[in-house]
Amino acid sequence: MELDLLLILQMVTASLIGTIVYTLIGIAPGTDETAVLAPVTMVLVLTGFEPIVILTFFISAIVAKKLTDSIPVAIAGIPGGVMSAPMVEHAMVLKKHGMPEMSIRKMASGSVIGTIIAVPLSLLLANFILPFGDTLSQYANQVFLGGAIFLALMTKNRWFALLSIIPFAFLIQGLRHLYWEIGVVPEDKTVFTSFFLGITVGPVILKLVELLRRKVRENLPKYGIKEITLTKRKVEKGFPNPFKILDKKEVGTSSLASLFGVLTFFMSPVGMTIFLGETLTSRIKDPVKRAARAVSSMDGLTNAAYIAGTLIPLIAIGLPLSPTAIGPGGALFNAPPVFTPENNIHHMLTMGDFVVATIIGSVVAISITFYITIKYAQQICGFVFKYIPHEAMLGLFIGLVLMLSYMDAGIINIFGVLLVGLVAGFLHRKGVNYGVQFMTLYAAPWLVSLFF
Repeated sequence: MELDLLLILQMVTASLIGTIVYTLIGIAPGTDETAVLAPVTMVLVLTGFEPIVILTFFISAIVAKKLTDSIPVAIAGIPGGVMSAPMVEHAMVLKKHGMPEMSIRKMASGSVIGTIIAVPLSLLLANFILPFGDTLSQYANQVFLGGAIFLALMTKNRWFALLSIIPFAFLIQGLRHLYWEIGVVPEDKTVFTSFFLGITVGPVILKLVELLRRKVRENLPKYGIKEITLTKRKVEKGFPNPFKILDKKEVGTSSLASLFGVLTFFMSPVGMTIFLGETLTSRIKDPVKRAARAVSSMDGLTNAAYIAGTLIPLIAIGLPLSPTAIGPGGALFNAPPVFTPENNIHHMLTMGDFVVATIIGSVVAISITFYITIKYAQQICGFVFKYIPHEAMLGLFIGLVLMLSYMDAGIINIFGVLLVGLVAGFLHRKGVNYGVQFMTLYAAPWLVSLFF
């Protein structure tokens, strides 16, 4: 794609919007990465924005969200997202010792190091894998099924996850065949987008349906107004330097964790965060030093894993072969009718386009979000906790899902997506993670065809 001044301006604008929006979303407690990134990315794709602009937005959103979702962890012990949950225990150690400010600074700095390492390394690794991309693409269905089986075996409830693959595939294909039979959609169209989004909000849909039962509502714990105390501190001057905020050992472990985050891009980021975070700090006896080392290393790894997990499959193969790619980044690979596995960002952009988009997105996000995080973390956190309800954001994303469901296949598909969401939410609660479900969604047509 030929880059002109107008297109670069659009990329910068998109990254600014992505940075600001996901800086705020990252601070909001409990916002799942897939649920808040996938629907918005899908809308941008279907609206018709240039592929390079969408990619720039996505990179800036990832970096910004991963930078700020550590703030509620440090201040209130509440994860800003699924990926920040493993850091709660260590952040609470620092808070117990009166150091929540240190926790924020260490995590944000680790995140910056993760980004700095992940961007060039992901581009290099993707370039190395690129010659094998066509071969892997020929076996896409088998790869998706293999990915579902692999991820199922990696979960705690592995046998249940493994047994869920075939029934879930039949549910997906059954709804598609129903739509074809009654003429809601033509037979040459496959409903994908809304089913994908139904899975992302599945746990929320399940919880909302459960609340219709009186007994469930009565048994819920009752709380009064929750008070969170924020201690004011002085605002620093100048742009913060992550290499000065972290000591040499913390820079070293954050860099090492980030390296592993890139190399294991196909693995579960949460699993790798817990494993490496504990491994790299297990021998440190001082609780404060151990916690500081752990949170900086973990945040570096999560940022690196998200960037690598999106960029490497997108550049090298064009198929979502990582948990990040099939979750938050799924719309970059498949968002019919705009993107399909045979015609998506992988096919539309050159290597140079990927480099420019990634650099613009990550530089804008780091420049703004890291500065804000270090200087105004507590003020922003107070604003979000006070004025932006978590429920309002979830309601917005569910509204987007229902709108896209209607656009995909009319009113009947709203009920179809709610059914998919209920089943997906139940499976998620039983330990079948998003990765298994998304891989099954991709493999469903081929997998079901094996039985007929």
